[in-house]
Amino acid sequence: MNTMIDVLRDPTWSPYVVGVGIGFLSWLTFLLSDHALGISTAFSKTAGMIEKAIRGPKVAKKLYYQENKLGIDWGWMLVIGVFIGALVSARISGTFQLEWVPSMWEEAFGSNILVRLAVAVIGGICIGFGARWGCGCTSGHGISGTMQLLLGSWLSAACFFIGGVGVAMLMYRIL
Repeated sequence: MNTMIDVLRDPTWSPYVVGVGIGFLSWLTFLLSDHALGISTAFSKTAGMIEKAIRGPKVAKKLYYQENKLGIDWGWMLVIGVFIGALVSARISGTFQLEWVPSMWEEAFGSNILVRLAVAVIGGICIGFGARWGCGCTSGHGISGTMQLLLGSWLSAACFFIGGVGVAMLMYRIL
């Protein structure tokens, strides 16, 4: 019989158990904060705080930042929690490692660190732009929005899967 620590040490968890956990977390988030689970706004607020540090208080006068007040809030703490949780999970499961170029990337595209970094930066910019343009990220739409049966979130989730399949086909050289 597996103990709880044995379950935590497993590098892969049952998608059913994880789904129930995310559903419970989403419910708890609505209950305690009256907000949907999502983190993309925390990144745009962080960009606003950096811009405010450079350009001064006039940044807070922008319409977006009037609706989404600059500062550290529960969404920002969620980003930190995701990072810490992933780190702890990787350490407990024994899968933690630092690598600049993952082996799958190296097999498909070579070992040039600058190419890998450039693609990561461009990908991050595209994801950030898409999250702002789509008014939410994969967790905001894919988890919270679909749970609320929002049509736009279901459409977004379908696009996430289509994009994911396309990238997987590229990475595994299926195309």
